[in-house]
Amino acid sequence: MAERRVNVGWAEGLHARPASIFVRAATASGIPVTIAKADGSPVNAASMLAVLGLGAQGGEEIVLASTADDSEAALDRLSKLVAEGLDELPETV
Repeated sequence: MAERRVNVGWAEGLHARPASIFVRAATASGIPVTIAKADGSPVNAASMLAVLGLGAQGGEEIVLASTADDSEAALDRLSKLVAEGLDELPETV
């Protein structure tokens, strides 16, 4: 299993617009990805309700994970998106 620990870069946390950006990016990755607070249970990263339900705040550590064989690059891109609070998924890391 590949895993990335990253601090949420959006000041408002994973709420509304940032959550929507993240969910679209996780879905576009084409692999199953989970997201969790550092001390919490993982949820489907492609589910808007699940991501909003985390209540992740700006600066809080989250864990992205996947069991897919080719998940390393996708998790790197998603980690960059979250850590830097970007408006879209970066094409390259």
